[in-house]
Amino acid sequence: MSLVPPEGSPRPSSFIMPPESPLLDHSHLKPGHKASLLSHSQTLELYRQNAKKTNDPDLQFEFAAFMVEASRAMNEEDGKKRDELVKEGFALLKKLADRGHANSQYFLADCYANAIGTSKNKPDFDKAFQLFVQASKHGHADAAYRASVCYEHGWGCRKDYAKALQFYKKSASSGHPGAMYRLGIAELKGECGLSKNPRDGVKWLKRAAESANEEFPHALHELSELHEQGVENYLYVDIEYSVRLLIDAANLNYAPSAFKLGEYYEYGKMGCPQDAALSIHYYTIAAQQGHREACFALTAWYLVGSPGILPQSDTEAYLWAKRAADEGLPKAEYAVGYFTEVGIGVKANQTEADVWYQRAAEHGDKRALQRLKGTITNEKKPKRDDCVIS
Repeated sequence: MSLVPPEGSPRPSSFIMPPESPLLDHSHLKPGHKASLLSHSQTLELYRQNAKKTNDPDLQFEFAAFMVEASRAMNEEDGKKRDELVKEGFALLKKLADRGHANSQYFLADCYANAIGTSKNKPDFDKAFQLFVQASKHGHADAAYRASVCYEHGWGCRKDYAKALQFYKKSASSGHPGAMYRLGIAELKGECGLSKNPRDGVKWLKRAAESANEEFPHALHELSELHEQGVENYLYVDIEYSVRLLIDAANLNYAPSAFKLGEYYEYGKMGCPQDAALSIHYYTIAAQQGHREACFALTAWYLVGSPGILPQSDTEAYLWAKRAADEGLPKAEYAVGYFTEVGIGVKANQTEADVWYQRAAEHGDKRALQRLKGTITNEKKPKRDDCVIS
């Protein structure tokens, strides 16, 4: 059995780290596909006048949402103008929300939950929760899902598993993949006050996987793991299908799935051929999402390179190790310490190296502690499989 991505799947061509993603992405709310092009004050004013002339709540919402989004793109020095935009946008959103406009209710709730337009810039779940519930009554599937999460964790309300399940099912009935996934996990593990029910758990996960998207790819990964091990009387072992589910999830940029595929293609596991290009490709997908183990896996690849696929680079090896170390991975902290001590991809600096060794030691890396005590000496430049990067 040889498992490779289906025809049309992307092959690796570049492994450059993209800019950091914004903390909050409202793109799924679709406040207007042309809105991102409207950036200067003259166009904003034209948009404002058009919004005032219409009684269409959807167009008014589009404008209000655009103002809030535009404020987020402003620089710190534009603080006053930014606050005015948020104030104007929120005023219109609140009017629409009071009239029962579901998208406005959800957008406002999402802002409150993410500390946008709130006092002291802190999340306000008291306001968010009420708006999530109101929007869910108008059939807003995302709002019902978010209300469920609030009930489950007690955010802005008393923790209530029965209510959480009620709203999860309401959202799931509209095809929300996140709600279906949560119900599946709850049934499988006996959470939210439920008894374990593998049959219904698998059923919900399958439905969630069929509707998986980039925001909610989790069911694909979970089903993959279940097919890898099997669920007695409910789900049979199917290694090939397990890998294909991971490929689907990785194509949705789900880091845990991409990382597993990186390992599979690196070492030839789970019926996958050893394929350096695919290994690096999937590790890169995971690393771009901040997956620290994937970042460190790229360190290993860059230490030796791969002819025709990835050039050897001590500098890149160091940078990826530091990325993983910044995320708190002990073995990466040790590696950065060693690279800094010896001068691999970075200028040698014993003082800075000791700082990294100390961090690694505090996180349980025994080699770092030995390094600090001076009991490890005369190591050579690490190779791919050396203990320095293991």
